[in-house]
Amino acid sequence: MEIKEKKNIGLKREFEIIITSNSIDEQIQNKISELAPKASVPGFRPGKVPHSIIKSKFGKQIFGEVVNESLNNASKKIVDDFKINAATQPKMDIKSLDEGKDIKVNYSVEVMPDFKIPDLTKFKITRPIVKVEKKQVDESIERIAKQNTKTEKINKDRKTKSNDTVVIDFEGKINNQIFEGGSTKGHHLKIGSNSFIPGFEDKLIGKNLGQNFDIDLNFPDDYQAKDLAGKKVVFNITINEIREDVNTEINDDFAKSLGLENLEALEKSVKDQIVNQHSIQSRSKMKREILDLLADSLDFELPNTLVEDEYQSVCIAIRPKPENVNDQKNKANDEGMSKTEKDDALTISKRRVRLGLILAEIGRLNNIKVEEKDTQNAMMQELQRYPGREKEILDYFKKNPEAQNQLSGPVFEDKIIDFIIELAEIREKVVNLEDLYKEDDIDIKDELKKEKSKKSKPKISNKK
Repeated sequence: MEIKEKKNIGLKREFEIIITSNSIDEQIQNKISELAPKASVPGFRPGKVPHSIIKSKFGKQIFGEVVNESLNNASKKIVDDFKINAATQPKMDIKSLDEGKDIKVNYSVEVMPDFKIPDLTKFKITRPIVKVEKKQVDESIERIAKQNTKTEKINKDRKTKSNDTVVIDFEGKINNQIFEGGSTKGHHLKIGSNSFIPGFEDKLIGKNLGQNFDIDLNFPDDYQAKDLAGKKVVFNITINEIREDVNTEINDDFAKSLGLENLEALEKSVKDQIVNQHSIQSRSKMKREILDLLADSLDFELPNTLVEDEYQSVCIAIRPKPENVNDQKNKANDEGMSKTEKDDALTISKRRVRLGLILAEIGRLNNIKVEEKDTQNAMMQELQRYPGREKEILDYFKKNPEAQNQLSGPVFEDKIIDFIIELAEIREKVVNLEDLYKEDDIDIKDELKKEKSKKSKPKISNKK
Protein backbone atom coordinates (compact mmCIF):
# COMPACT_ATOMS: atom_id res chain seq x y z
CA MET A 1 0.00 0.00 0.00
CA GLU A 2 1.33 3.44 -0.92
CA ILE A 3 0.00 6.72 0.49
CA LYS A 4 1.05 10.12 -0.82
CA GLU A 5 0.00 13.48 0.59
CA LYS A 6 -1.15 15.66 -2.33
CA LYS A 7 -2.62 18.71 -0.59
CA ASN A 8 -2.10 20.35 2.79
CA ILE A 9 -3.65 23.79 2.55
CA GLY A 10 -5.55 25.35 5.42
CA LEU A 11 -7.92 22.69 6.73
CA LYS A 12 -7.96 20.64 3.53
CA ARG A 13 -6.00 17.42 3.26
CA GLU A 14 -5.82 15.21 0.17
CA PHE A 15 -4.01 11.90 -0.27
CA GLU A 16 -3.52 9.41 -3.05
CA ILE A 17 -3.92 5.78 -2.04
CA ILE A 18 -2.39 3.09 -4.26
CA ILE A 19 -3.06 -0.54 -3.43
CA THR A 20 -1.01 -2.77 -5.72
CA SER A 21 -2.54 -5.62 -7.65
CA ASN A 22 -0.04 -8.00 -6.01
CA SER A 23 -1.30 -6.97 -2.57
CA ILE A 24 -4.92 -7.47 -3.64
CA ASP A 25 -4.16 -10.88 -5.17
CA GLU A 26 -2.33 -11.99 -2.04
CA GLN A 27 -5.27 -11.01 0.19
CA ILE A 28 -7.73 -12.74 -2.17
CA GLN A 29 -5.68 -15.94 -2.03
CA ASN A 30 -5.59 -15.74 1.78
CA LYS A 31 -9.38 -15.41 1.91
CA ILE A 32 -9.85 -18.33 -0.51
CA SER A 33 -7.57 -20.44 1.71
CA GLU A 34 -9.68 -19.51 4.75
CA LEU A 35 -12.89 -20.30 2.89
CA ALA A 36 -11.79 -23.59 1.27
CA PRO A 37 -12.14 -25.86 4.35
CA LYS A 38 -15.73 -24.66 4.87
CA ALA A 39 -16.88 -24.23 1.28
CA SER A 40 -19.74 -26.36 0.02
CA VAL A 41 -20.10 -26.68 -3.75
CA PRO A 42 -22.27 -29.30 -5.48
CA GLY A 43 -20.11 -32.09 -6.98
CA PHE A 44 -17.30 -31.68 -4.45
CA ARG A 45 -16.83 -33.07 -0.98
CA PRO A 46 -16.75 -30.47 1.82
CA GLY A 47 -13.24 -29.12 2.21
CA LYS A 48 -12.12 -30.56 -1.15
CA VAL A 49 -13.28 -27.73 -3.43
CA PRO A 50 -10.40 -26.52 -5.65
CA HIS A 51 -9.31 -22.91 -5.11
CA SER A 52 -9.97 -22.16 -8.77
CA ILE A 53 -13.63 -23.20 -8.36
CA ILE A 54 -14.03 -21.08 -5.22
CA LYS A 55 -12.51 -18.09 -7.06
CA SER A 56 -14.79 -18.50 -10.08
CA LYS A 57 -17.89 -18.83 -7.86
CA PHE A 58 -17.12 -16.26 -5.11
CA GLY A 59 -14.37 -14.17 -6.74
CA LYS A 60 -16.32 -10.92 -7.14
CA GLN A 61 -17.62 -11.09 -3.57
CA ILE A 62 -14.14 -11.78 -2.20
CA PHE A 63 -12.64 -9.00 -4.33
CA GLY A 64 -15.20 -6.51 -2.94
CA GLU A 65 -14.45 -7.56 0.66
CA VAL A 66 -10.69 -7.23 0.10
CA VAL A 67 -11.08 -3.75 -1.44
CA ASN A 68 -13.28 -2.55 1.44
CA GLU A 69 -10.86 -3.87 4.05
CA SER A 70 -7.88 -2.36 2.23
CA LEU A 71 -9.51 1.06 1.98
CA ASN A 72 -10.53 0.95 5.65
CA ASN A 73 -6.96 0.07 6.59
CA ALA A 74 -5.65 2.87 4.37
CA SER A 75 -8.02 5.37 6.00
CA LYS A 76 -6.89 4.30 9.48
CA LYS A 77 -3.24 4.55 8.44
CA ILE A 78 -3.73 8.08 7.12
CA VAL A 79 -5.39 9.14 10.38
CA ASP A 80 -2.61 7.56 12.48
CA ASP A 81 0.43 8.50 10.40
CA PHE A 82 -0.59 12.05 9.53
CA LYS A 83 -2.33 12.81 12.88
CA ILE A 84 -5.65 13.60 11.20
CA ASN A 85 -8.29 15.06 13.53
CA ALA A 86 -11.17 14.94 11.07
CA ALA A 87 -13.87 17.59 11.22
CA THR A 88 -15.84 16.04 8.37
CA GLN A 89 -16.51 12.57 7.00
CA PRO A 90 -13.60 11.61 4.70
CA LYS A 91 -14.44 11.25 1.00
CA MET A 92 -12.95 8.55 -1.22
CA ASP A 93 -12.95 9.09 -4.97
CA ILE A 94 -12.03 5.82 -6.68
CA LYS A 95 -10.01 6.52 -9.81
CA SER A 96 -9.15 2.93 -10.75
CA LEU A 97 -10.86 -0.26 -9.63
CA ASP A 98 -10.19 -3.13 -12.04
CA GLU A 99 -9.28 -6.66 -11.08
CA GLY A 100 -5.65 -7.42 -11.88
CA LYS A 101 -4.64 -3.74 -11.75
CA ASP A 102 -3.51 -1.34 -9.05
CA ILE A 103 -6.34 0.38 -7.19
CA LYS A 104 -6.03 4.16 -7.08
CA VAL A 105 -8.15 6.30 -4.76
CA ASN A 106 -8.19 10.02 -3.92
CA TYR A 107 -8.83 10.50 -0.20
CA SER A 108 -9.93 13.99 0.97
CA VAL A 109 -10.90 15.29 4.38
CA GLU A 110 -11.17 18.57 6.29
CA VAL A 111 -9.42 18.64 9.65
CA MET A 112 -10.35 20.38 12.85
CA PRO A 113 -9.04 23.95 13.07
CA ASP A 114 -6.30 24.55 15.59
CA PHE A 115 -7.41 26.96 18.33
CA LYS A 116 -7.06 27.41 22.05
CA ILE A 117 -10.05 27.61 24.36
CA PRO A 118 -10.10 30.88 26.35
CA ASP A 119 -9.73 30.84 30.13
CA LEU A 120 -13.31 30.08 31.18
CA THR A 121 -12.62 31.12 34.79
CA LYS A 122 -12.26 34.71 33.55
CA PHE A 123 -15.72 34.76 32.00
CA LYS A 124 -18.02 37.18 33.85
CA ILE A 125 -21.62 36.09 33.56
CA THR A 126 -24.71 37.89 34.83
CA ARG A 127 -27.39 35.82 36.54
CA PRO A 128 -30.65 37.80 36.37
CA ILE A 129 -32.88 37.17 39.37
CA VAL A 130 -36.39 38.32 40.21
CA LYS A 131 -37.34 38.86 43.83
CA VAL A 132 -40.58 37.08 44.57
CA GLU A 133 -42.88 39.42 46.48
CA LYS A 134 -45.71 38.35 48.75
CA LYS A 135 -48.22 39.86 46.29
CA GLN A 136 -47.11 37.40 43.59
CA VAL A 137 -47.45 34.48 45.98
CA ASP A 138 -50.93 35.60 47.09
CA GLU A 139 -52.10 36.02 43.48
CA SER A 140 -50.84 32.54 42.61
CA ILE A 141 -52.62 31.00 45.60
CA GLU A 142 -55.82 32.78 44.60
CA ARG A 143 -55.55 31.25 41.13
CA ILE A 144 -55.04 27.84 42.70
CA ALA A 145 -58.12 28.39 44.84
CA LYS A 146 -60.19 29.26 41.76
CA GLN A 147 -58.94 26.15 39.97
CA ASN A 148 -59.99 24.05 42.97
CA THR A 149 -63.35 25.69 43.53
CA LYS A 150 -65.92 23.32 45.04
CA THR A 151 -69.61 23.32 44.21
CA GLU A 152 -72.75 22.63 46.19
CA LYS A 153 -76.18 21.50 45.09
CA ILE A 154 -78.79 24.30 45.18
CA ASN A 155 -82.02 23.71 47.04
CA LYS A 156 -83.98 26.70 45.75
CA ASP A 157 -86.11 26.50 42.62
CA ARG A 158 -84.46 28.44 39.79
CA LYS A 159 -83.36 28.06 36.20
CA THR A 160 -79.79 27.31 35.13
CA LYS A 161 -77.47 30.24 34.37
CA SER A 162 -73.93 30.87 33.22
CA ASN A 163 -71.20 29.65 35.65
CA ASP A 164 -73.52 27.01 37.11
CA THR A 165 -72.19 23.48 37.20
CA VAL A 166 -74.87 21.11 35.95
CA VAL A 167 -74.92 17.35 36.33
CA ILE A 168 -76.40 15.98 33.12
CA ASP A 169 -77.18 12.84 31.19
CA PHE A 170 -76.86 13.27 27.44
CA GLU A 171 -77.14 11.14 24.33
CA GLY A 172 -75.98 12.32 20.91
CA LYS A 173 -77.29 11.00 17.58
CA ILE A 174 -76.24 11.55 13.98
CA ASN A 175 -78.84 10.46 11.41
CA ASN A 176 -80.79 8.99 14.33
CA GLN A 177 -77.82 6.76 15.23
CA ILE A 178 -75.89 7.03 18.50
CA PHE A 179 -72.23 7.77 17.73
CA GLU A 180 -69.25 6.56 19.71
CA GLY A 181 -68.34 8.81 22.65
CA GLY A 182 -71.49 10.90 22.30
CA SER A 183 -73.35 9.64 25.37
CA THR A 184 -72.75 9.62 29.12
CA LYS A 185 -74.55 9.87 32.45
CA GLY A 186 -73.83 12.01 35.51
CA HIS A 187 -71.45 14.36 33.71
CA HIS A 188 -70.44 17.53 35.61
CA LEU A 189 -70.25 20.49 33.21
CA LYS A 190 -69.58 24.12 34.11
CA ILE A 191 -71.66 26.34 31.84
CA GLY A 192 -69.31 28.79 30.16
CA SER A 193 -66.21 26.59 30.35
CA ASN A 194 -66.32 26.07 26.55
CA SER A 195 -65.36 22.44 27.03
CA PHE A 196 -68.08 21.20 24.65
CA ILE A 197 -68.69 22.05 20.99
CA PRO A 198 -69.90 25.61 20.27
CA GLY A 199 -73.56 26.20 21.20
CA PHE A 200 -73.90 23.19 23.54
CA GLU A 201 -73.39 25.04 26.81
CA ASP A 202 -75.40 28.10 25.73
CA LYS A 203 -78.44 25.89 25.20
CA LEU A 204 -78.22 24.64 28.80
CA ILE A 205 -79.04 28.12 30.15
CA GLY A 206 -82.59 28.79 31.36
CA LYS A 207 -83.48 25.14 32.02
CA ASN A 208 -85.19 23.65 35.06
CA LEU A 209 -84.02 20.88 37.35
CA GLY A 210 -85.16 17.52 35.94
CA GLN A 211 -85.98 18.99 32.52
CA ASN A 212 -85.43 16.75 29.47
CA PHE A 213 -84.93 18.40 26.08
CA ASP A 214 -83.24 18.09 22.68
CA ILE A 215 -80.75 20.49 21.11
CA ASP A 216 -79.72 20.58 17.43
CA LEU A 217 -76.11 21.46 16.64
CA ASN A 218 -73.41 21.04 14.04
CA PHE A 219 -69.91 19.77 14.73
CA PRO A 220 -67.32 22.37 13.62
CA ASP A 221 -65.85 21.78 10.15
CA ASP A 222 -62.39 21.58 11.70
CA TYR A 223 -63.43 19.20 14.49
CA GLN A 224 -60.56 16.91 15.52
CA ALA A 225 -62.57 13.73 14.88
CA LYS A 226 -62.75 13.84 11.09
CA ASP A 227 -65.70 11.42 10.92
CA LEU A 228 -67.80 13.93 12.91
CA ALA A 229 -66.54 17.20 11.43
CA GLY A 230 -69.33 19.35 9.95
CA LYS A 231 -72.12 16.83 10.69
CA LYS A 232 -75.50 17.63 12.22
CA VAL A 233 -76.09 16.16 15.66
CA VAL A 234 -79.06 15.98 18.03
CA PHE A 235 -78.39 15.76 21.78
CA ASN A 236 -81.04 14.58 24.22
CA ILE A 237 -80.23 16.09 27.63
CA THR A 238 -81.57 15.69 31.16
CA ILE A 239 -80.67 18.15 33.96
CA ASN A 240 -80.09 16.04 37.10
CA GLU A 241 -78.54 18.66 39.38
CA ILE A 242 -77.78 22.37 39.41
CA ARG A 243 -74.74 23.33 41.47
CA GLU A 244 -73.19 26.68 42.45
CA ASP A 245 -69.58 27.55 43.25
CA VAL A 246 -68.68 27.76 46.92
CA ASN A 247 -66.27 30.54 47.83
CA THR A 248 -62.97 28.98 48.82
CA GLU A 249 -61.47 30.38 52.00
CA ILE A 250 -57.69 30.43 51.84
CA ASN A 251 -56.56 29.03 55.17
CA ASP A 252 -54.89 26.00 56.74
CA ASP A 253 -57.81 23.75 55.80
CA PHE A 254 -57.47 24.75 52.15
CA ALA A 255 -53.73 24.01 52.28
CA LYS A 256 -54.46 20.59 53.82
CA SER A 257 -56.93 19.82 51.01
CA LEU A 258 -53.97 20.20 48.66
CA GLY A 259 -51.85 17.80 50.69
CA LEU A 260 -49.81 20.41 52.58
CA GLU A 261 -49.43 20.88 56.33
CA ASN A 262 -50.75 24.42 56.60
CA LEU A 263 -51.08 27.76 54.79
CA GLU A 264 -47.47 28.66 55.54
CA ALA A 265 -46.30 25.48 53.82
CA LEU A 266 -48.50 26.29 50.82
CA GLU A 267 -47.04 29.79 50.57
CA LYS A 268 -43.50 28.38 50.69
CA SER A 269 -44.31 25.77 48.05
CA VAL A 270 -45.80 28.38 45.71
CA LYS A 271 -42.86 30.73 46.24
CA ASP A 272 -40.38 27.92 45.47
CA GLN A 273 -42.31 27.08 42.32
CA ILE A 274 -42.21 30.71 41.13
CA VAL A 275 -38.47 30.90 41.87
CA ASN A 276 -37.93 27.67 39.91
CA GLN A 277 -39.89 28.99 36.93
CA HIS A 278 -37.82 32.17 36.89
CA SER A 279 -34.57 30.21 37.34
CA ILE A 280 -35.21 28.36 34.06
CA GLN A 281 -35.50 31.66 32.21
CA SER A 282 -32.53 33.06 34.14
CA ARG A 283 -30.38 30.14 33.00
CA SER A 284 -31.56 30.68 29.42
CA LYS A 285 -30.32 34.28 29.62
CA MET A 286 -26.99 33.11 31.02
CA LYS A 287 -26.66 30.57 28.23
CA ARG A 288 -27.16 33.26 25.60
CA GLU A 289 -24.51 35.42 27.23
CA ILE A 290 -22.05 32.50 27.36
CA LEU A 291 -22.60 31.66 23.68
CA ASP A 292 -22.04 35.30 22.75
CA LEU A 293 -18.81 35.40 24.77
CA LEU A 294 -17.55 32.21 23.13
CA ALA A 295 -18.46 33.41 19.65
CA ASP A 296 -16.69 36.73 20.27
CA SER A 297 -13.62 35.23 21.93
CA LEU A 298 -12.18 33.32 18.96
CA ASP A 299 -11.76 33.68 15.23
CA PHE A 300 -10.37 30.77 13.21
CA GLU A 301 -10.69 29.05 9.87
CA LEU A 302 -13.81 26.87 9.52
CA PRO A 303 -14.29 23.61 7.58
CA ASN A 304 -16.09 24.56 4.37
CA THR A 305 -18.15 21.35 4.39
CA LEU A 306 -19.62 22.10 7.83
CA VAL A 307 -20.36 25.71 6.88
CA GLU A 308 -22.06 24.62 3.65
CA ASP A 309 -24.23 22.06 5.45
CA GLU A 310 -25.29 24.66 8.02
CA TYR A 311 -25.87 27.22 5.27
CA GLN A 312 -28.39 24.90 3.63
CA SER A 313 -30.26 24.52 6.93
CA VAL A 314 -30.33 28.29 7.54
CA CYS A 315 -31.60 28.95 4.01
CA ILE A 316 -34.47 26.51 4.54
CA ALA A 317 -35.40 28.44 7.69
CA ILE A 318 -35.34 31.94 6.17
CA ARG A 319 -36.08 31.45 2.45
CA PRO A 320 -39.41 32.63 1.03
CA LYS A 321 -41.94 29.86 1.50
CA PRO A 322 -43.46 28.64 -1.80
CA GLU A 323 -47.26 28.47 -2.02
CA ASN A 324 -46.98 25.00 -3.51
CA VAL A 325 -44.59 22.55 -1.85
CA ASN A 326 -43.91 20.95 -5.23
CA ASP A 327 -42.58 24.31 -6.46
CA GLN A 328 -39.55 23.89 -4.19
CA LYS A 329 -38.54 20.51 -5.58
CA ASN A 330 -35.30 20.45 -7.56
CA LYS A 331 -34.54 24.03 -6.52
CA ALA A 332 -31.55 25.22 -4.52
CA ASN A 333 -32.30 26.06 -0.91
CA ASP A 334 -31.23 29.67 -1.42
CA GLU A 335 -33.16 30.19 -4.66
CA GLY A 336 -35.33 33.29 -4.43
CA MET A 337 -33.16 34.85 -1.73
CA SER A 338 -31.47 38.20 -2.29
CA LYS A 339 -27.69 38.61 -2.11
CA THR A 340 -28.07 40.27 1.29
CA GLU A 341 -30.15 37.37 2.57
CA LYS A 342 -27.58 34.87 1.28
CA ASP A 343 -24.76 36.81 2.93
CA ASP A 344 -26.71 36.92 6.17
CA ALA A 345 -27.37 33.17 5.98
CA LEU A 346 -23.65 32.54 5.50
CA THR A 347 -22.80 34.80 8.45
CA ILE A 348 -25.18 32.90 10.71
CA SER A 349 -23.87 29.56 9.45
CA LYS A 350 -20.29 30.47 10.27
CA ARG A 351 -21.28 31.60 13.76
CA ARG A 352 -23.12 28.34 14.45
CA VAL A 353 -20.27 26.17 13.14
CA ARG A 354 -17.70 28.15 15.12
CA LEU A 355 -19.74 27.80 18.32
CA GLY A 356 -20.28 24.10 17.68
CA LEU A 357 -16.54 23.49 17.30
CA ILE A 358 -15.72 25.51 20.43
CA LEU A 359 -18.29 23.64 22.52
CA ALA A 360 -17.09 20.31 21.18
CA GLU A 361 -13.49 21.16 22.06
CA ILE A 362 -14.47 22.20 25.59
CA GLY A 363 -16.24 18.87 25.96
CA ARG A 364 -13.27 16.93 24.59
CA LEU A 365 -10.70 18.65 26.80
CA ASN A 366 -12.82 18.15 29.93
CA ASN A 367 -14.10 14.65 29.13
CA ILE A 368 -17.72 15.79 29.08
CA LYS A 369 -19.89 13.15 27.47
CA VAL A 370 -23.54 12.35 26.94
CA GLU A 371 -24.32 9.16 28.83
CA GLU A 372 -27.14 6.77 27.97
CA LYS A 373 -29.10 7.93 31.03
CA ASP A 374 -28.87 11.53 29.74
CA THR A 375 -30.45 10.51 26.43
CA GLN A 376 -33.12 8.52 28.27
CA ASN A 377 -33.99 11.54 30.43
CA ALA A 378 -34.20 13.73 27.31
CA MET A 379 -36.51 11.17 25.72
CA MET A 380 -38.78 11.17 28.78
CA GLN A 381 -38.97 14.96 28.67
CA GLU A 382 -39.89 14.75 25.01
CA LEU A 383 -42.70 12.29 25.81
CA GLN A 384 -44.14 14.72 28.38
CA ARG A 385 -44.65 17.24 25.59
CA TYR A 386 -47.24 14.93 23.99
CA PRO A 387 -49.70 13.87 26.70
CA GLY A 388 -51.81 10.94 25.58
CA ARG A 389 -49.38 10.07 22.76
CA GLU A 390 -46.52 8.74 24.88
CA LYS A 391 -46.61 5.22 23.39
CA GLU A 392 -46.71 6.57 19.83
CA ILE A 393 -43.70 8.85 20.42
CA LEU A 394 -41.77 6.14 22.29
CA ASP A 395 -42.33 3.68 19.42
CA TYR A 396 -41.06 6.33 17.00
CA PHE A 397 -37.81 6.68 18.95
CA LYS A 398 -37.38 2.90 19.14
CA LYS A 399 -37.81 2.54 15.37
CA ASN A 400 -35.61 5.56 14.57
CA PRO A 401 -32.28 5.43 16.42
CA GLU A 402 -31.18 8.56 14.54
CA ALA A 403 -34.00 10.46 16.29
CA GLN A 404 -32.55 9.38 19.64
CA ASN A 405 -29.12 10.58 18.53
CA GLN A 406 -30.56 13.99 17.70
CA LEU A 407 -31.55 14.37 21.35
CA SER A 408 -27.92 14.08 22.44
CA GLY A 409 -26.88 17.36 20.75
CA PRO A 410 -28.91 19.72 23.00
CA VAL A 411 -28.06 17.57 26.04
CA PHE A 412 -24.32 17.85 25.29
CA GLU A 413 -24.63 21.61 24.81
CA ASP A 414 -26.44 22.01 28.14
CA LYS A 415 -23.78 19.99 29.94
CA ILE A 416 -21.09 22.26 28.50
CA ILE A 417 -23.03 25.37 29.57
CA ASP A 418 -23.41 23.98 33.11
CA PHE A 419 -19.66 23.28 33.18
CA ILE A 420 -18.86 26.87 32.15
CA ILE A 421 -21.29 28.31 34.71
CA GLU A 422 -19.45 26.41 37.44
CA LEU A 423 -16.11 27.90 36.37
CA ALA A 424 -17.16 31.45 35.48
CA GLU A 425 -17.51 34.43 37.77
CA ILE A 426 -21.24 34.86 38.35
CA ARG A 427 -22.70 38.24 39.23
CA GLU A 428 -26.34 38.38 40.30
CA LYS A 429 -28.49 41.22 39.09
CA VAL A 430 -32.03 41.94 40.26
CA VAL A 431 -34.35 42.56 37.30
CA ASN A 432 -38.08 42.92 36.80
CA LEU A 433 -40.21 40.30 35.09
CA GLU A 434 -40.44 42.26 31.85
CA ASP A 435 -36.66 42.43 31.49
CA LEU A 436 -36.20 38.78 32.43
CA TYR A 437 -38.56 37.53 29.73
CA LYS A 438 -37.68 40.09 27.08
CA GLU A 439 -36.27 38.61 23.84
CA ASP A 440 -37.02 35.12 25.09
CA ASP A 441 -36.24 33.26 21.86
CA ILE A 442 -32.82 32.97 20.24
CA ASP A 443 -33.92 33.44 16.65
CA ILE A 444 -32.07 33.92 13.38
CA LYS A 445 -32.39 37.72 13.47
CA ASP A 446 -30.91 37.81 16.96
CA GLU A 447 -27.98 35.59 15.89
CA LEU A 448 -27.32 37.86 12.93
CA LYS A 449 -27.42 40.99 15.08
CA LYS A 450 -24.93 39.45 17.52
CA GLU A 451 -22.56 38.36 14.76
CA LYS A 452 -22.67 41.68 12.93
CA SER A 453 -21.94 43.56 16.15
CA LYS A 454 -18.67 41.60 16.31
CA LYS A 455 -17.41 43.28 13.18
CA SER A 456 -17.02 46.55 15.04
CA LYS A 457 -14.71 44.84 17.55
CA PRO A 458 -11.09 43.81 16.92
CA LYS A 459 -10.86 40.11 15.99
CA ILE A 460 -8.82 37.78 18.11
CA SER A 461 -6.76 35.11 16.43
CA ASN A 462 -6.33 32.49 19.12
CA LYS A 463 -4.47 29.66 17.40
CA LYS A 464 -2.31 27.27 19.34
